[in-house]
Amino acid sequence: MSLSANLRHKVAIQARAGSTDDLGQPNDTWSTVAEPWADIRYLNGMSAIKTGADHSVVQASIRLRYRTGLNAGMRVVYGATVFEIQAILPDEHGRVYMDLTCKVIQ
Repeated sequence: MSLSANLRHKVAIQARAGSTDDLGQPNDTWSTVAEPWADIRYLNGMSAIKTGADHSVVQASIRLRYRTGLNAGMRVVYGATVFEIQAILPDEHGRVYMDLTCKVIQ
């Protein structure tokens, strides 16, 4: 099966805009830098108890065609789900695809 047959999720890759408001305070705004097709795979869900409250961490791997300009700290948005990019793993066959290790934050 070809790589393109698995890329069935249209996602938005976003970077922090780095702007400030009228008072000079940083805005938490994001700008879309790319809208590629991707394959989203949920890896696991870990639960931990932190300070007496349940905290759930969902990890995912997002595969897309190889591209430059991505880094940890950016995010991927698919529908109402927001994924924080934690690491970028290249493929073992060259520059065909890349896997983004992500944490669901919303």
